[in-house]
Amino acid sequence: MLRSARSMGPKGHRAYAVGDIHGRLDLLDEILEMIADDSEARKAARTTVVFLGDLIDRGPHSAGVVERLRTYKPDFAKPIFLMGNHEEVLLRIMSGETDILPDWLSFGGAECARSYGLDPVDLECREPPAALRLLRRAIPKDHLRFLASFEDTATFGKYLFVHAGIRPGAPLAEQTAPDLRWIRDPFLADESDHGRIVVHGHTISEQVDERPNRIGLDTGAYWTGVLTAIGLEDDERWFLQTAGMRQAGSTDLVANYSMAS
Repeated sequence: MLRSARSMGPKGHRAYAVGDIHGRLDLLDEILEMIADDSEARKAARTTVVFLGDLIDRGPHSAGVVERLRTYKPDFAKPIFLMGNHEEVLLRIMSGETDILPDWLSFGGAECARSYGLDPVDLECREPPAALRLLRRAIPKDHLRFLASFEDTATFGKYLFVHAGIRPGAPLAEQTAPDLRWIRDPFLADESDHGRIVVHGHTISEQVDERPNRIGLDTGAYWTGVLTAIGLEDDERWFLQTAGMRQAGSTDLVANYSMAS
């Protein structure tokens, strides 16, 4: 457990943030139980659980993850959902931008489509309008409404929650959705004080990437089995993780993780 006098949350409040889930319903259920148990073991506080985006794609159960979180209404906390680049791409396709369908299928959308009962090879072989019709039949409207309701940022005291990061040097009020959902460099390499500690996912690291100005929580859950959450209260922060087994070849995960992902 770490303490930092310069990174306090609001008094009487507690927040958890969950990194990229990417279709791993098993890990999601595990981390939600860990969060509930952790919160119950602590003093009463107004509690928020923030999901940092990329609920879908790559892992086998995107549809199950969306349904689980769409109906997630814990009695101890308020959930907040942030838009990841994977949700953005799916919503763009569903609104008619079918030229990006092949790219989506290649960086995790195939697994998402399969979770909704579709054959991704069949989708790729069809003309775009026909593929879009299949997707619109298969993915429930309430799932799409849920994804479309996601925010781009949330704050908790001196913490800022986003999916990918922020554009260094730009005021927080002027950050753009593409940067908040997609940025890597120059954000990852920047060491300046952003005014808040940025808690983000999007870029995989072998361990929690904890820096003075940012905390990266994407530990590659869909591949490693390690889904990470952070807890924040007053001047404390702590981490919860599922104890996943790494798959064969997963040591190459960080190096091979595409910039387009």
